[in-house]
Amino acid sequence: MPEFAPADATSRPLHIVAEPALEKWIATQPPAVGAWLAATGFKAALGEVRLLPDAQGNVTAAVIGYGSAAARVRTSFGLAPAATALPSGDWHFEGPLSVAEREEAVLAWHLGQYRFDNYRPSNKPAALPRLKAPEGIDAARLTIIAEGECLTRDLINTPASDLGPDELEVAFRMLASRHEAEVKVTRGDELLVQNFPMIHAVGRASARAPRLLDMRWGDAGPQLVLVGKGVCFDTGGLDIKPASGMLLMKKDMGGAATVLGLAHMIMALGLKLRLRVLIPAVENAISGTAMRPRDILTSRKGLTVEVNNTDAEGRLVLADALALADEGEADLVISMATLTGAARVAVGPDLAPFFTDDEGFATALAQAGTQVRDPLWRLPLWPGYEAMIEPGIADLDNAPAGGFAGATTAALFLRRFIDNPRYVHFDIYGHQPTAAPARPKGGAGQGARAVLAALPQMLGVTL
Repeated sequence: MPEFAPADATSRPLHIVAEPALEKWIATQPPAVGAWLAATGFKAALGEVRLLPDAQGNVTAAVIGYGSAAARVRTSFGLAPAATALPSGDWHFEGPLSVAEREEAVLAWHLGQYRFDNYRPSNKPAALPRLKAPEGIDAARLTIIAEGECLTRDLINTPASDLGPDELEVAFRMLASRHEAEVKVTRGDELLVQNFPMIHAVGRASARAPRLLDMRWGDAGPQLVLVGKGVCFDTGGLDIKPASGMLLMKKDMGGAATVLGLAHMIMALGLKLRLRVLIPAVENAISGTAMRPRDILTSRKGLTVEVNNTDAEGRLVLADALALADEGEADLVISMATLTGAARVAVGPDLAPFFTDDEGFATALAQAGTQVRDPLWRLPLWPGYEAMIEPGIADLDNAPAGGFAGATTAALFLRRFIDNPRYVHFDIYGHQPTAAPARPKGGAGQGARAVLAALPQMLGVTL
């Protein structure tokens, strides 16, 4: 993770100048600065960086465009390019930013320096520039948030050859050890003994044993349970995906990765709550023991499920984990999963759709997502579609025919396994398809920062 420059470090200024203020700002600078910016075509577009040399050619300052208000609404983290465009050394912001804008700029700096270079160490950049923490912000909190996001990105970006259920368990245990949390793991055929039959059914075809990872942290305050889909690779099972459909399936544990990033934020910040993290970790593979289309599974909750598509496996493993979560007295249960292509069709890759029956939670999450630039969009738990997930031969259908409202029917399916009305489900993508400011192509956390920012309203905890 990037580090802040020491408070007493000598640093160079990075001037932040919006498009409407450019002419006025240039008038306050030495004539050579204006001439240089004019010669290089600087327009103060959002993220546009120019180094400012002295008479000897040494870089003594820099300027970055803050664009227009409309551009800043359209593009989050617009100041992120400075984090890699500036030469090494220590820098500080100069410009009329509000506290919220300074916080976004600092987070953009941290996330903009993220690189996944585990497999190409020769591509590691030279020393990156460091930032002096601006006044009026909690620099330590922002660093923790960035650490959580980078943990999520690392896990999603790691190929399934190096991140199966075993390795996900190792990452889970490492995080728990770092924060002195308790861990319990139920693995292999023990899942049947302990009544997690659908987790076992999804993962039993793989040479890598399925398991349920269970972490507990904190001894006071409201209880928050996070449930993350941990399908480390998804072939689709006997309803096998085409080759093109498997190319991104290393990210099918994106829900688990996001939950772990959020758990790190919560524990590192020392929030006064009791945290439980449940991750069903499996590989949906094909072998002689694979579950078959039209098999009927009996879940932990006792509900029977007809498997009408083995590629709709995520909701099966989540269902058993949610049933366990519902056996306690949680004040809030949140599930996160890369669950349906229908969610992507509905809102695209940038927005994280969520479902809840609690109007207060919905409002808190929507406001927090806007505040921290972690965009969310509420989709409906429409009761008129309940019949679509009832096949007749069993209590539930894991893959209703017809293709309509796929994200909603998946969320309705999950809701059948949890009676607690204080429940929110996120159907995330977990992937950035093209590079954007502070968001390189590849694994991406979605929803975690918004949830963290909403916890004061949702659970009454103090950040």
